[in-house]
Amino acid sequence: MISYEEFSDNCRRVLERIARACAQCGRSPESVTLLPVTKTHPAAAAEYASRFGFKSVGENRVQEALEKRPQAPATLRWELIGHLQSNKAKLAVGVFDRIQSVDTPELAARIDRLAGETGKTMPVLLQANAGGDPAKFGTADFSGLQRLAETAAALPNLRIDGLMTIPALDADIAVAQRAFETLRDWRVKLETQLGKKLPELSMGMSGDIEVAVAAGSTTVRVGTALFGKRE
Repeated sequence: MISYEEFSDNCRRVLERIARACAQCGRSPESVTLLPVTKTHPAAAAEYASRFGFKSVGENRVQEALEKRPQAPATLRWELIGHLQSNKAKLAVGVFDRIQSVDTPELAARIDRLAGETGKTMPVLLQANAGGDPAKFGTADFSGLQRLAETAAALPNLRIDGLMTIPALDADIAVAQRAFETLRDWRVKLETQLGKKLPELSMGMSGDIEVAVAAGSTTVRVGTALFGKRE
């Protein structure tokens, strides 16, 4: 685990990258949230994030969040950014403040039911496979995303904050850019069809922050560039 000083330096570098990317496309840096990703890092990573001033962290696995959250500052919010198996949905509803990876109507309905049983409204993002990568979760076509969105919008215990996508991990920048621009365009169409705003576009990671910001990302999910290589 790197030191807090190293983490702070890394944060400043990434925030500078975001600021430069925003300047190049005429956006305010305040319009982009940096979400530190604590996957495979110890609970101290979440403490680092809170100490630096971040309000939320992203975690890929339900079990890791269950173990780390009790050791982290109580004010820190936790967002699930990894694939959610249906049999882990109850645990996820209990431990996460937002689920970014709702990728099927069935999963949306299950989360809604579980959230209702605990008396909460669960904020979610709908995950789309905007890059068409067969190794990624989420629908790869707009009609599938539309069906998911219409289902989720009718559920009383879900709040749809926006959309999320993950391009192929080995994709070059041009491929990632096309995926991000596709998600942006899908959001515009969905907002028209649903008659409601979908403010969040969660897209972009350590290697493609600049093209994600240019395509309209509101949340970039960064792990390695902040915490160093995963253990």
